[in-house]
Amino acid sequence: MKYLVLIFVLFSFEIQASTITVCKSCKIKTIKEAVSLSKDGDSILIKKGIYKEQSIIIINKSIHLIGENNPIIDGEFKETIIKVTANNFSIEGLTLINVGQSYTKDFAAILVSRSKHFVLKNNTLKNVFFGFLIEKSHYGTILNNKVSSHAENEANSGNGIHMWHCSHMKVENNKVSGLRDGIYFEFVKNSTISNNISENNIRYGLHFMFSNNNTYFKNEFKHNGAGVAVMFSKYIIMRENVFHYNWGMASYGLLLKEIYDAQIENNTFEQNTIGINVENCSRIDYTKNKFIRNGWALKFSGGCYKNIFKQNDFLYNAFDLSYNSQLNSNRFENNYWSDYTGYDLNKDGIGDVPYRPVKLFSYIVNRTPEALVLLRSLFVEIINFSEKVAPVFTPDNLIDKKPLMKKVHD
Repeated sequence: MKYLVLIFVLFSFEIQASTITVCKSCKIKTIKEAVSLSKDGDSILIKKGIYKEQSIIIINKSIHLIGENNPIIDGEFKETIIKVTANNFSIEGLTLINVGQSYTKDFAAILVSRSKHFVLKNNTLKNVFFGFLIEKSHYGTILNNKVSSHAENEANSGNGIHMWHCSHMKVENNKVSGLRDGIYFEFVKNSTISNNISENNIRYGLHFMFSNNNTYFKNEFKHNGAGVAVMFSKYIIMRENVFHYNWGMASYGLLLKEIYDAQIENNTFEQNTIGINVENCSRIDYTKNKFIRNGWALKFSGGCYKNIFKQNDFLYNAFDLSYNSQLNSNRFENNYWSDYTGYDLNKDGIGDVPYRPVKLFSYIVNRTPEALVLLRSLFVEIINFSEKVAPVFTPDNLIDKKPLMKKVHD
């Protein structure tokens, strides 16, 4: 009997839900009017055209906004364009442009506050301050959107996809460029970021803090001001991401600061000033990553404990490793080093001579950065060779005892 009642309720809901059409020649000509007339479960179909709604569109009902042929909503640089405080809603197929800017308020193309179970997909956001601003919301999906702006400095720019105090969020297949931070997480948990492209942002391609139990995979971060920053978080998984072309005096592919119990696996770090910059991080497994033509592949500072680097490829970096603290039970084993010149007499694929990844010149540059101008000189080759023969300044226990003779990745 209870199943019959449930079917009846669902059927009644379907009958009651309706579609409201908005266009310049329709009876309903503005989106705000359509929202005011709608009921929970209704859809609002917005036809192609340019809509200037004069003020913020507030949605507090479980409705669905659907754009047909990419209608444009012009915010005219005034304030937030759409604000949603409802559950079970969706917004798709819209182009939102010209969000207001402010030094005191966070204006966004779409602001979602205290909502659950929603979908934002196939939208294009241009000339935004913040693109998607999601706060204290849960079980949301942000899918197949394009967010872009023309940020010039950090003070007067916002983030592309910004989440604060959220959980169970899914951010997938989005393209973000020209913002302060492409994707920003703060106090976000149990969420995934996948298959996104974040590029040409003035600070970070991805920036997250105080966010635990999250997974990041198959994203591309390139040409960002300082790369990607991951701070004050634990239980993080980062797999199959690409970090490349992040160049600058204080730039890196990935900054890890006070991260614990994480897995960093099968990522590519290519042509960054620093591949990974590590500060006060412990119990992280770095496995099967590629470090290609970076200034420094890895740069350690501060107290790092019980980290394992295994089966990684270090290819043609200026410096494979910079290390200015105690080894603290960190281990390097079975990695491939393009600078390794040892031999393998028993043909088991493992070098018979251990490899020391920290060179004397790296030690010198850490203390006197100006010495970097000597990088390709004969003098540097001589001092590195002398330190290799009789280690004095570099850590004598920082060693890969079983270096691989062939690359992990073909």
